[in-house]
Amino acid sequence: MYSTVIGGMAAILYLVTGGLLGVRLSHPSSKQACSKTGIMTIGWSAVVLHAIILAHTVIQPAGINLGFFNALSVTGWLTATVLLASTLIRPVENIGIILLPFSAATIILGLAFPSERIVADSTQWPLELHILISILAYSILALAAVQAILLAIQHRRLHDRHPGGFIRGIPPLVTMELLLFQMIRIGFLLLSLALLTGFLFLDDIFAQHLVHKTVLSIAAWSVFGILLWGRWRFGWRGRVAIRWTLSGFAVLVLAYFGSKFVLEVLLHR
Repeated sequence: MYSTVIGGMAAILYLVTGGLLGVRLSHPSSKQACSKTGIMTIGWSAVVLHAIILAHTVIQPAGINLGFFNALSVTGWLTATVLLASTLIRPVENIGIILLPFSAATIILGLAFPSERIVADSTQWPLELHILISILAYSILALAAVQAILLAIQHRRLHDRHPGGFIRGIPPLVTMELLLFQMIRIGFLLLSLALLTGFLFLDDIFAQHLVHKTVLSIAAWSVFGILLWGRWRFGWRGRVAIRWTLSGFAVLVLAYFGSKFVLEVLLHR
């Protein structure tokens, strides 16, 4: 009952934050009534409540419980945390319109479908480090994927000569692209570290239950690496950058949550 109440409050606050950001973006005249500071305060309140839930469901005496829906909830929490922290130095708060409802959904799913899969005990700190880096990389690249979606909408609206509405509330196209590639560079570095720690700390990263995750993670890493190389060598931008970003993130989703869903939810392994 306690977890349900706290989780419900966190989910509602996430949705309220995302909704207020949507109002602020769609109606620039409402920015004074819906201040960024006030909205972010609500978002941080949701993050704190979400953390309380995770402390109860993920951290177990036997070790870290990262069953499918728990892992999804951790990702939702870390994504929201990274987003809110990033708003302190970058104008990326509008990404929350999509990501914060996702974080709310992960709480509800985690509470509705409790699962148990102990992946590391207290003595396996290298494995815990690998898991933390992996989820952080996923969270940063999730921000990049949503940024790419907003960029695609911005491109389409400007191409169709409809620059009004929410377009007036987001940074210029050049700034949006710079923010996108900053996120991709950070996410690519973290993904590289995740793969490196996986090779160092896992007994067999190509074991039968890990091979799909490993191969797809390397594929996603290659996609983002090619994108960054294309940006540096050929100045890739616009639709090319958007397609490569979304393709890389789609592969990354399959790498972690796709294989995890099949193994744990469908095959019960």
